[in-house]
Amino acid sequence: MEELKHECGVAMIRLLKPLEYYQKKYGTWMYALNKLYLLMEKQHNRGQEGAGLACVKLQANPGEEYMFRERALGSGAITEIFGNIQNYFKEAPSDRLSDVNFAKCCLPFAGEVYMGHLRYSTTGKTGITYVHPFLRRNNWRAKNLALCGNFNMTNVDEIFTKITTIGQHPRKYSDTYIMLEQVGHRLDREVERLYRECEDEGLKGMEITHQIEEKIDLSNVLKTSTKEWDGGYVVCGITGSGEAFAVRDPWGIRPAFWYMDDEVAVLASERPVIQTAFNVPAESIKELKPGEAAIWNKAGKMRLTQINTPKNIKPCSFERIYFSRGSDIDIYKERKRLGEKLVDPILKTINYDIEHTVFSFIPNTAEVAFYGLLEGFDNYLNEQKVKRIEELGHKPNHDELEKILSMRIRSEKVAIKDIKLRTFIAEGNSRNDLAAHVYDITYGSLKPYEDNLVVIDDSIVRGTTLKQSIIGILDRLHPKKIVIVSSSPQVRYPDYYGIDMARMNEFIAFRAAIELLKEREMRDVIERAYNKAKEQVNVEKEKMVNYVKDIYAPFTNEEISEKMVELLTPKGTKAKVEIVYQHIEGLHEACPNHKGDWYFTGDYPTPGGVKLVNQAFIDYIEQVYQF
Repeated sequence: MEELKHECGVAMIRLLKPLEYYQKKYGTWMYALNKLYLLMEKQHNRGQEGAGLACVKLQANPGEEYMFRERALGSGAITEIFGNIQNYFKEAPSDRLSDVNFAKCCLPFAGEVYMGHLRYSTTGKTGITYVHPFLRRNNWRAKNLALCGNFNMTNVDEIFTKITTIGQHPRKYSDTYIMLEQVGHRLDREVERLYRECEDEGLKGMEITHQIEEKIDLSNVLKTSTKEWDGGYVVCGITGSGEAFAVRDPWGIRPAFWYMDDEVAVLASERPVIQTAFNVPAESIKELKPGEAAIWNKAGKMRLTQINTPKNIKPCSFERIYFSRGSDIDIYKERKRLGEKLVDPILKTINYDIEHTVFSFIPNTAEVAFYGLLEGFDNYLNEQKVKRIEELGHKPNHDELEKILSMRIRSEKVAIKDIKLRTFIAEGNSRNDLAAHVYDITYGSLKPYEDNLVVIDDSIVRGTTLKQSIIGILDRLHPKKIVIVSSSPQVRYPDYYGIDMARMNEFIAFRAAIELLKEREMRDVIERAYNKAKEQVNVEKEKMVNYVKDIYAPFTNEEISEKMVELLTPKGTKAKVEIVYQHIEGLHEACPNHKGDWYFTGDYPTPGGVKLVNQAFIDYIEQVYQF
């Protein structure tokens, strides 16, 4: 019911045949460029602030440009950057546009290696200078580097101090620039090492250049530059000489998938976009393992290399619940199971009154969980039908059977989002009134004052849309009770690995817990948690403890949910409102291979996450309280 701002997305394509091959087989040398557009557009949900791409030509001569980049800001950035590239082609004579030799020689972005990025800022820093890919230029082709990624680093301060101590000077204090400097520095050292080897062998001039480009080992570069990174990441890069790589964090927090045949190698943040763009089955696509890198050399030969030793493996569960596309075969099944796991708590909330309950979902991302919920209730209802037939104790007649078998789960589309209104919502006093009308309701979809209304969402994080729009608009249908259901557990803790969930006071669960502590004269719990967090500020992050857990410890999930209802229910609401959350056990059963549940449990996969959550709590307390 409220959109989380998505993380970033990446896409890479490495052609394994000459451009002439694609011109002959597919009718265009722009095959990779067109496929990259598909990969990026299919992941558009991940890029709300900007997009960019980089391209490398493998056969450029000295004096010719070989590395190209295009970037743009805004939700229409993908269209803009590809439109700009097409504008370059419009300048060429129309009869030469299909001439591969002319394209390789004279047209920008007519290359063999492509990398695309969809950006959402998780650092609060915006503007074109922060849109990926980032470039690090050099007169040596092999030292040129374009870098992009889906990531957020938790120890930028430590890395910044270390690299400046050895004399490096990053252009900006941001994780991307710092990572660019680290990888670029190690790339420089690798090229210089090979240069010395070539000189010792008696090579000269372009012989050295070609030898370096054939021998360069990006695994050495990645092992030495990434070993201190704390965070969730998939970082991709291409060099001016045509090497390409993608490396995943050793905790497996952020996802990446790759596919390769004899024509092309592809990597993206999500599996189904590769399936759709290249029409390949799911089993042909592999997931990059935690700490692993996929590396392609200049000749296009691929190898998988373990860059960092896998650590406490915790792939992000929110990827499964919300961010990744529900069309993925595994994610689809998992989201359905998330819905199915909510049957029992909902039954208790509606007092098992199926006959007078209507089920629905908001927003569209919750639709798959809704189907799972319906299946779960269908199974429950079938069990009830069997029991009632058995309880008859005799051979039932037609009317008796018809009465039992006619029992059905009632589902309706009770609310529809009017996206157009978002454009016109103004600041100031008029904002809340307009926000209340972002959703249209389907009048007549339930029996007023008789029916319960159960509405499922994938997650409830801040609760602002519930309060400003959803509950009030649903109340106009006059349900007896409104039950808001979350397919995920209570979101209690910030994320520091690439999703915009970083401030404590944004979480309705946290605000509810704080209110309960104040109401029950338990402010000492807040003060003790603050003092313990303060005392460990200068302790090594590896030894830190998440003391924010103490804020939630005195209460059950149900107590916190009840307080949320008080905080989120608008004045004048006539229906009784309840909130039902998924339990952690249900999450683990539905998504058994994705243990990254720190949003709900506070069990962060990296020491940097623990450090930052304590600091966020300290910042919150010092802004609000005076001890």
